Amino acid sequence: MAQVLLYRPPLLRFLSSRFFTCSSFHTRFSSLPPSTLTKTRTSFHLRKIWVPCSVPIAATPRAFMSSVPTTEAFQKSESSTAYGSDQIQVLEGLDPVRKRPGMYIGSTGPRGLHHLVYEILDNAVDEAQAGFASRIDVVLLADDSVSITDNGRGIPTDLHPVTNKSALETVLTVLHAGGKFGGANSGYSVSGGLHGVGLSVVNALSESLEITVWRDGMEYTQKYSRGKPVTILKCLVLPDEKKDFRGTRVRFWPDKEVFTTAIQFDYNTIAGRIRELAFLNPKLTITLQKEDNDPDKAQYNKYFYAGGLVEYVKWLNADKKTLHDVLSFRKETDGITVDIAFQWCEDAYSDTILGYANSIRTIDGGTHIEAMKASITRTLNGLGKKSKVIKDKDITLSGEHVREGLTCVVSVKVPNPEFEGQTKTRLGNPEVRKVVDQSIHDYLTEYLELHPDVLDSILSKSLNAFKAALAAKRARELVRQKSVLRSSSLPGKLADCSSSNPEDCEIFIVEGDSAGGSAKQGRDRRFQAILPLRGKILNIERRDEAAMYKNEEIQNLILGLGLGVKGEDFKKDALRYHKIIILTDADVDGAHIRTLLLTFFFRYQKALFDEGCIYVGVPPLYKVVRGKQVHYCYDDADLKKLQKSFPSNASYNMQRFKGLGEMMPLQLWETTMDPERRLLKQLKVEDAAEANVVFSSLMGTQVDIRKELIRNSASMIDLHQLDI
Repeated sequence: MAQVLLYRPPLLRFLSSRFFTCSSFHTRFSSLPPSTLTKTRTSFHLRKIWVPCSVPIAATPRAFMSSVPTTEAFQKSESSTAYGSDQIQVLEGLDPVRKRPGMYIGSTGPRGLHHLVYEILDNAVDEAQAGFASRIDVVLLADDSVSITDNGRGIPTDLHPVTNKSALETVLTVLHAGGKFGGANSGYSVSGGLHGVGLSVVNALSESLEITVWRDGMEYTQKYSRGKPVTILKCLVLPDEKKDFRGTRVRFWPDKEVFTTAIQFDYNTIAGRIRELAFLNPKLTITLQKEDNDPDKAQYNKYFYAGGLVEYVKWLNADKKTLHDVLSFRKETDGITVDIAFQWCEDAYSDTILGYANSIRTIDGGTHIEAMKASITRTLNGLGKKSKVIKDKDITLSGEHVREGLTCVVSVKVPNPEFEGQTKTRLGNPEVRKVVDQSIHDYLTEYLELHPDVLDSILSKSLNAFKAALAAKRARELVRQKSVLRSSSLPGKLADCSSSNPEDCEIFIVEGDSAGGSAKQGRDRRFQAILPLRGKILNIERRDEAAMYKNEEIQNLILGLGLGVKGEDFKKDALRYHKIIILTDADVDGAHIRTLLLTFFFRYQKALFDEGCIYVGVPPLYKVVRGKQVHYCYDDADLKKLQKSFPSNASYNMQRFKGLGEMMPLQLWETTMDPERRLLKQLKVEDAAEANVVFSSLMGTQVDIRKELIRNSASMIDLHQLDI
């Protein structure tokens, strides 16, 4: 079957390519329950999504690739009942990693693939944090391998007394072997690697790995394959002019037998992580290079930020109107180093908080983030009442109020950090809480007492947020009290499904009553709900919470989906539908509506992306009928490819769909809603910092930023694709 590149209108294409990843869903189904209708077949980065160019109307159902039938779980065989010592498996060496790779790298898709790069990169950064490395070079080679070189001390190569192997081979082939376990004999006072499994995991999951070490005037090299050495450790005496050269280079080829998707490293994804590390380590220079057989596609960037976190916050707030200069400080207490920078913005109505521990991004927060939030709230309330700006004794600003418009980066260096799991998404050290809390309180109190104008502007912003929350209280309470499972509380235009199990249910958010009518008639009423939108929803990037809750379309979204109240902890169980599918026309207006919805979901409840609840439906652009065959094409390139496959004298009829409302209910079902033939794109946020910047620049109040963006991107646009 021919394949084509999916067309996306310019605005969404730019937005999505920067920070979204997408999984493609294209499944067939027979008489199965709704919960089995959306099994993932493949996963691709949103930038390169491939879809079938033709969908026959009368397709022969093929076998559904479902999980093991439930009945098999209850079947008893002689082997299952005879449970003895011979059935206890002992996995040796790196076998556990190859047996359960997801446990060590999170997944066997694009996320896990890039995690391999981060493991080696973090090791190099640890050398920099220890004060021994000043430069790291990352190269994405044309043969799908990655090379990472640092000028640190170089991995030791002498004989290890326990394993009787070289120290180099030990750290590459033995789990929980490394120099970062802390204590007097540790090679690092502070590091991101704690478990001694990073390098060995990359080795285990690589088809081939080559390592080169320079130290003590020698060059050591060794090759590995799937965790096992294939050559001995070779050494070469360096020439006199290079005798002082030191460092480590790791080059690896990920194993195609392990990863479920194509081995393809995304330059922008890795660049986002490198940019973070450069901001967090001001004395470190990191280069990123992408080699390609086509010289025009080669890329190169150098990252060095002497200003550290101050430059990080300035970069995050480049498209916003700030209230004051960036506030920052660095403090070390009891071996714990706290580095913080923050700034409030006048035209932002949500906060951007990024936390790091030993240069590792703690996506799920932890004690350092909790302490920061509590300290800022307590300090501003105390200073506000002391300065008489907050006059009413009964008024106490909540954390949500004082953090409105706040951009904050918290970086802590901890000798013995306690992370949750190998992927390190949350910091658990209780001693960090006290250090961060006290240091922020002391710094903010001293600075704001010396700069009362800054205090007044921050408190004014917080009080406005407090008043906006009061103005929106009735709408908030309506959302809180009404159950979405009661039909009386559902929006009038919502066509609900019969199933009450959220895991089985999905909702299509469509633009306009015309498309909504077709979708309502074409859907499967058992598990598919339809919510038509009237025009374009409010751009909440530019409006406060009160205006958002008063907007009827947004109120319908909140009630219909069961999103709860902004700022509260996300509860997936409270959702009415676990699949929220945005289905808009394949034109500029449709892309704009889609972007407005994505802005709402990202700012209102970003956890929807983290939980994998947000999808985009893909409607066809063309219908081509030749004889009894019907083909649906998703863009012009798809259409041209199909036309070339026809004989030169072939006759056929072609229809261009300008909107979903033009499609008959049966056509909409067959091409876009039928789980056995449709294509869904699941959206997830890979880089929260860059996502914040993109939403601010595209949807914020700074018009000049967008004008500059349009001018710089004009050459990338195909003018024939624009609806003028």
